[in-house]
Amino acid sequence: MKLKTRIVISFFVIILVPVLLTGVTFCSMMHMELQTIGKEYGIENPTYENLINNTLMLNKMTESDFDEVRQKAEEDSKKLEDTEYLNTLNKRLLTEHSFLVVRKDDEIYYKGSSKINDNSVLATLPAYGDTSAASDSTIYLRSKEQAIVRQADFLFSDGSKGSVFIITYADQMIPQVKNLMVATMVVIVLILAATSLLMSLWIYRGVVTPINQLKRATQNIREGNLDFSVEPSGAQEVKELCQDFEEMRLRLKESAEEKISFDSDNKELISNISHDLKTPITAVKGYVEGIMDGVADTPEKMDRYIRTIYNKANEMDRLINELTFYSKIDTNRIPYTFSKIHVSDYFEDCVEEMNLELEAQGIDLTYFNYLEEDTVIIADAEQLKRVINNVVSNSIKYMDKPRGVINIRLRDVGDFIQVEIEDNGKGIAQKDLTKIFDRFYRTDASRNSLKGGSGIGLSIVKKILEDHGGKVWATSKEGVGTVMYFVLRKYQEVPADE
Repeated sequence: MKLKTRIVISFFVIILVPVLLTGVTFCSMMHMELQTIGKEYGIENPTYENLINNTLMLNKMTESDFDEVRQKAEEDSKKLEDTEYLNTLNKRLLTEHSFLVVRKDDEIYYKGSSKINDNSVLATLPAYGDTSAASDSTIYLRSKEQAIVRQADFLFSDGSKGSVFIITYADQMIPQVKNLMVATMVVIVLILAATSLLMSLWIYRGVVTPINQLKRATQNIREGNLDFSVEPSGAQEVKELCQDFEEMRLRLKESAEEKISFDSDNKELISNISHDLKTPITAVKGYVEGIMDGVADTPEKMDRYIRTIYNKANEMDRLINELTFYSKIDTNRIPYTFSKIHVSDYFEDCVEEMNLELEAQGIDLTYFNYLEEDTVIIADAEQLKRVINNVVSNSIKYMDKPRGVINIRLRDVGDFIQVEIEDNGKGIAQKDLTKIFDRFYRTDASRNSLKGGSGIGLSIVKKILEDHGGKVWATSKEGVGTVMYFVLRKYQEVPADE
């Protein structure tokens, strides 16, 4: 889920959830308070209107007391002259946030609250015989302080006109309503706090937790430790960041492993080249010392010594060139000069050049060309020659027969020409065939050490052929020999009108 979506969801949750929870909680609390009010004030079947309408609630609370007062006024008015009775009644009314006032003619006979002024009360109370006094309705006095008044008229024992009033100030609020309001406010605050906390934790886990994971990952990388993993988690944007970071870590690890492998390969190459250079240098020094000491005392010996020195120098030059070419492979800077090559003429020249050297080493070279005479390829003549020389040199190096044989065959395979170079050497085990084109791969370490070589000849062959759009592979039988195959695409003229 995207971070933007999380924030939008959190926004609506923080608004809607508190509203819904507060509504449910408020309704539950109102129901409980109604039951409490009904029991405490003797209200039968209290309704939500009793809580919502404060005036109605206050009026309802004094209903039973007013019924009692009205009954006394009609049947036993002397009770309303009894101060002790009035005090008892007033005490009960005070618990209901009301008080009692009794008027005799135009004077206050009894008042249940010391906070009121006699004159102000007399001025605002309805007159004796008011039509509303004969009904069950409530009179609302709109003076400085609004009040709810219930009035019952009667006659004193001396014939004076009397009125008994139950007065309740309209601004009074019953404890249950106060408790409900306070509890509602507390619930709203708690719900808002809990909702905000949960949403904050949700966003925190979606952002900060994976960021902490990335922080630990950067510390591992800084300390050189790449053997860990970053699990994608959290918001979509952060998850994508974690995935990118994990991909970066894998690439860094791969680069580090490649560097270790590269350093190891370089060390091995230097070791191989050093070993291979030491042999011809020792030979050159030996023959030069022989000339200096006068050992080559005949023209024939002198010629043989000089030729040997020349051959050894060529061998060293070849090794140095191979090392230089190896560095170009790693930097992808092999210099190619592609041109059209007439295949038959090119390979005839190569075979003629190699034949002289192979005869001197007692190896028979045969050449078979099954291509059409005009077959042409696009290739770098110098690098293609390097391919052929490396393959042939490899065959010579591991020739174990008294009379070696190398066959070169050219075949037509559709859009490609196929070159086959076959020898009758020791052969290669099947498990090694797929690896012989890897740099520095040794099928036989002891044999490699004895025979010499940098160990990159066939990897150079593979690289050059791939850069030409071709490929190379081999088949072999141990004790019988090996056949190296490589293919190159033919050059075909495209008509101008196509």
